[in-house]
Amino acid sequence: MKTTDYYLNILSSIKKTTDPLNPPVESFEKSIRSTPLRILISILISSRTKDKVTMGASERLFSIADTPEKILNLGEKKVSELIYPVGFFRQKARNIIKIAGYLHHSGNKISSDFNKLIELPGVGRKTANLIRSLAFGIPSISVDIHVFRISKRLGWASGDKPEIVEKELKDILPKNLWNRVNRVLVGFGQTICKPVNPSCNLCKITDECDFFKSGKNPTKIND
Repeated sequence: MKTTDYYLNILSSIKKTTDPLNPPVESFEKSIRSTPLRILISILISSRTKDKVTMGASERLFSIADTPEKILNLGEKKVSELIYPVGFFRQKARNIIKIAGYLHHSGNKISSDFNKLIELPGVGRKTANLIRSLAFGIPSISVDIHVFRISKRLGWASGDKPEIVEKELKDILPKNLWNRVNRVLVGFGQTICKPVNPSCNLCKITDECDFFKSGKNPTKIND
């Protein structure tokens, strides 16, 4: 059984490799950390949207409306205009208005409870876990496309659904590493371990990668 130090070393090695490449996830998380509300809304609008586009949309919205009441007063049409061109911007604007209305009428407090978060429109398991991690520091693992793909490539998980992969990761990783997983693996997926033609020649953990050792990726390591 692999130790905490093993997984810590893998995550540290990945981060050391990706930091000079400035993965978008780093700037994105730094830009939204001001309040739980901004974290929630920014993560909500980030779905199927590049981080740079999300950052711009979040900045436009929060520069003129930084409370649930102010967002509610903007109305759905104006919110749509402000967050455009994020993916599914109209649906996301509707959800943002509904969330703002709910928060406004319930004391403007965002709950850290997982079950209450997923009751909010547009907030699923992945989003709720990331909100808990970023806004409240609660150990959580948010499984997006990068975490899903890389966990399976490393042999850390084998499930065919994000919720299964989440459970598998929680079973093998010590809780004090859970909040590192999303940021580190997302940055890795954005820069090196891409879905198609991953840059294995830049990777420092190929000796620990089931995908690389299987020979499925033809990229050769430079001596």
